[in-house]
Amino acid sequence: MKDKNNHLQSQELTNCQKKPIKNNMSYTKRIVGTAVFAALAYVVSMFEFPIFPATPFLKLDFSAVFILLAGFMFGLPFGLGVCAVKEFVCFITKSSTGGVGEIANFIVISGYILIPTLVYMYRKGIKTVVLTLLLGCVVQVILSLLANRFVNFPLYMGDKAQDVFNSVWYFILLFNLIKSVAVSLITIILYKRLSGFIKRI
Repeated sequence: MKDKNNHLQSQELTNCQKKPIKNNMSYTKRIVGTAVFAALAYVVSMFEFPIFPATPFLKLDFSAVFILLAGFMFGLPFGLGVCAVKEFVCFITKSSTGGVGEIANFIVISGYILIPTLVYMYRKGIKTVVLTLLLGCVVQVILSLLANRFVNFPLYMGDKAQDVFNSVWYFILLFNLIKSVAVSLITIILYKRLSGFIKRI
């Protein structure tokens, strides 16, 4: 009888661990938070700068911090919403690529936040966050190479796309590695402070 009870308790514990951790934040608060983070991401995106003279079109900014924070605090769909709104506003206000760069950015950043924010629904803790952010960095680097090779360069450079990509792909790799790691570190620093504040609103 004890063995049966122990088995049932173990099964219930396993099932509980597989369920998403309940987020008690109201839907209205998430929508408002999404709008605020989208606005912050857009403002921060205006402070961009190149880090490699050979590739001035690769400009570093930290708008993805607010996209990732939204994903952690409100859930993946809201993080994607912040990313979509920010890229759309960038397209209509300051795009120099006719929307090509914004499409590529959405693909890359969405891939970056996917694993960390999904896993965070089921398992919290700094170790989990760090490990999943490392995976997110790897995903961003891979997607940045694919997006530039098959989206950005072909649509923006035409027949010269492959030759140009072959000459700068290592800059793209290094740039996105630096960017994703920097965004991850800043997000970890800010998250605990901001999450407590948002819960009190």
